[in-house]
Amino acid sequence: MGIAAAFLPAGKAIHSDMVGGLLVAAGLIELVAGSLRREARPFAMAGGIVTALAGLLFVLNPETHFFPNVWPIVGWLLLRSLILGGAVTETSGSVRRWTIVSAGMDFLLAAIVITGLSISTIVVSIFGPTPELVASFSWILAASFVVNGLMLLEVASCEREAAV
Repeated sequence: MGIAAAFLPAGKAIHSDMVGGLLVAAGLIELVAGSLRREARPFAMAGGIVTALAGLLFVLNPETHFFPNVWPIVGWLLLRSLILGGAVTETSGSVRRWTIVSAGMDFLLAAIVITGLSISTIVVSIFGPTPELVASFSWILAASFVVNGLMLLEVASCEREAAV
């Protein structure tokens, strides 16, 4: 998912359905993985639900302009960071560490988008969406997907060890 998100800016515009499709797929994967967990199952499933719902917002809104689509991403990142922050209390060991990393990454990415938004608004107002701006948005999604994927791999490894 992270690789697919990193290659989103192939053109000058990111279409809502592409972003939405990635988020829905990532959310469904996270939802299924969360349902298999022993610890923090409700939090893990909630993270998947929030991701899939954010994706549905993009799919149902065929708007292809860059800035109206940024706010749902900020909301999704903030909600996920809060949900994962809640999951930290119910996890231990390396899973706890990766959950903290994933929650921190989503919070940091949301802060980066919010901070860069004011500067980007001026740039886009004058020049239109630039490939660099679109690429940075894609890398935000890619970073979140990669860190969350690594966390899910660690959870799976720990779950497998616990079952043996």
